[in-house]
Amino acid sequence: MINMNQFLLELHQKYGPLNEGQTANYIPELASVKTNQFGIAIVTCDGQIYSVGQTNTDFTLQSVSKPFVYAMALQEFGREFMRSHVGVEPSGEAFNSIVELEKRTHRPYNPMINSGAIAVSSFIKDKNGISREQRVLNLFSQYTNREHVIDDKVFYSEKETAHRNRSIAHLLRHFNVIGDDIDESLDLYFKQCSVLVNTIDLAFMAATLANNGIQPLTQKKVLDKEFIPDVLSLMFTCGMYDSAGEWAYTVGLPAKSGVSGGLLAVVPGKMGIATYSPLIDSHGHSVRGVKAITDLVRMYKLSIFNRAQ
Repeated sequence: MINMNQFLLELHQKYGPLNEGQTANYIPELASVKTNQFGIAIVTCDGQIYSVGQTNTDFTLQSVSKPFVYAMALQEFGREFMRSHVGVEPSGEAFNSIVELEKRTHRPYNPMINSGAIAVSSFIKDKNGISREQRVLNLFSQYTNREHVIDDKVFYSEKETAHRNRSIAHLLRHFNVIGDDIDESLDLYFKQCSVLVNTIDLAFMAATLANNGIQPLTQKKVLDKEFIPDVLSLMFTCGMYDSAGEWAYTVGLPAKSGVSGGLLAVVPGKMGIATYSPLIDSHGHSVRGVKAITDLVRMYKLSIFNRAQ
């Protein structure tokens, strides 16, 4: 890619001084991170890496974990089962919305909001002597080609302040979306959100989806090709929550954000893009990350809709 490294450096210099937004202070362990951290990374489908800034700084996945655990469950249980428990419609609500559970179907609108992700986590069980927690850690290792751990401080911080998520889980049980193992399912959800990664890891995760489920470096299949459209379509319509329409209009890529400041976007057949910066906006997206990816997509005409021109 011509001048990609230089352009990433320009983006980092342009948006690094930006101090809009705030940290996710409703999770105490996320409230105190250094707000000047900013990294941008790209991994292409043939394994080339472009990066600038604090791309080796660890942070927790938070909601960026959702499409990947959903893909894991989808591959294991199939579309019919997943659709019968979790919908595929955009909610138009915030990520911690609870209103859809009181509506006609009593099921989560989609797996990208908390109610849907908690339901999905409840489907992941111990298997072949491997605990559900280790299975999730192994999953992310397949995408990134390195081992991962859970940040226990963030896990307990989330667990101790998760009153709204607990109410969501109990409503899910009330409507028979999940089973009786409410606490175990919630713990797995909090743990998957507390997995430590860096910006390059996120770029590899996105690049694997861009590469039809094949990890660019190892060339190992992480996700069956047939499920890639399921995951990417949900990321496109639901991954950015109640700003998904604005993101689709201005950026035009499947994406997923997390309140720790991670953000990834998928350019099918080409690359994965990732950013990290902990100052987030009212929707829960990294302020610097949104601006950097928006500029990058416009510069290189990466929107999926450019193919129609």
